[in-house]
Amino acid sequence: MSYRVYVQTFGCQMNEYDTELVRSLLKDRGFAFTEHPEQADVVLMNTCAIRENAHNRVYGHLAEWKAMKQSRQVVIGVLGCMAQNLKKELMESQPVIDVLAGPDSYRQLPDLLTKALEHREPSMAVDLSEYETYEAILPERKPGVNAWIAIMRGCDNFCSFCVVPYTRGRERSRPAQGILEETHALAAQGYKQVTLLGQNVNSYRGDEVTFTKLLSDVADVPGIQRVRFTSPHPKDFPPDLIEVVAHHPNVCRHIHLPLQAGSDRILDLMGRSYTRAEYRALVEEIREQGNIALSTDVIAGFCTESHDEFLETYELVREIEFQSAYIFKYSERKNTIAYRKFPDDVPEAVKSERVTQLVDLQRTISSRKNRQVIGTDVDVLVEGNAKKSSRQWMGHTESNVTVVWDKDALPLSLGDRITIKVDDASASTLFGTPVPSLASVG
Repeated sequence: MSYRVYVQTFGCQMNEYDTELVRSLLKDRGFAFTEHPEQADVVLMNTCAIRENAHNRVYGHLAEWKAMKQSRQVVIGVLGCMAQNLKKELMESQPVIDVLAGPDSYRQLPDLLTKALEHREPSMAVDLSEYETYEAILPERKPGVNAWIAIMRGCDNFCSFCVVPYTRGRERSRPAQGILEETHALAAQGYKQVTLLGQNVNSYRGDEVTFTKLLSDVADVPGIQRVRFTSPHPKDFPPDLIEVVAHHPNVCRHIHLPLQAGSDRILDLMGRSYTRAEYRALVEEIREQGNIALSTDVIAGFCTESHDEFLETYELVREIEFQSAYIFKYSERKNTIAYRKFPDDVPEAVKSERVTQLVDLQRTISSRKNRQVIGTDVDVLVEGNAKKSSRQWMGHTESNVTVVWDKDALPLSLGDRITIKVDDASASTLFGTPVPSLASVG
């Protein structure tokens, strides 16, 4: 019998990639897939432990699926970081769960599900590994233009707010040869853009190959037109990486450089290993190399953050003028250093107000930057339908800004390269018209 599986993914691009690994492992064991949970024999959630909102959504779905489980014999599994971090709590408080599997235990998942399906026995596999990188497993991807490649797993940084070292284990890198083979396979399947993933890509060491060398080699693979990466850490950003981003024709001129805070005391409490001045100097070094767009992450309301320390963050964001920023209010994560050592003493209302101020500031900056390119031409990869209309295409610039244009302006297909003249702009999107003579179809 071929059991049907429905998978829902929460969180980061690494989770998206892990879901593709899970699909590959299950497909090899005869499982089939469905996009409709009501038709599934197995319902899986690949979870995130980073943000409180992701936690709440998972608990909400478990409540919904409890009724489904009562009406028919469906197996429910929780995978990923939340399963790893909250294993005891989940098994004790959520009897609806049949299977728990952490990020290093996916090879065991087919057997765990078979046991639950055939014997109705709950089980879990949540051991962290020092070696697992899922090498030689080709992810089961849906057809498209963009693909993610995990080049390493785990993290050794132990930032005080971050749960990743406890949910994904210690840092280990995949062999460079396997990554290049996966890239060649993607090119053969028609993918045009790849994003290299790691908690700190600067630390990559596969067969003594540096991340800079790996990035350059991936960008040289025939058929791959664009390469991105996320995320580097500001504490050990190598100068030669800046040069590759600035000058390799297939590497997008965009760096996501997490800031987290602009106060030296808060950065120290976070365990970020750099100061405000050192981060600012790195930004200047990057910008001296050329037109490289910067995006960032910021946490508002970290433990003991004063109003003046928040203003230090606000002013640094204003000075640097990022192209975009992901701004979050601090929420405690079980097992982290901050959870064990520091009081979560900034009131929720204050956290929310600080987030609002930063979001408003960044929206103003992004809008100004985007409006500056009105009347100019931008290079775009056709990635799919626009979110708001199937009558429009969407893609991204090298600096990772969304671009939208009408389909009837020029016949195009997924994966085509097109030059767009920008006619208008918002804080998040450029709107334009194709330049037919500068299209690169195919």
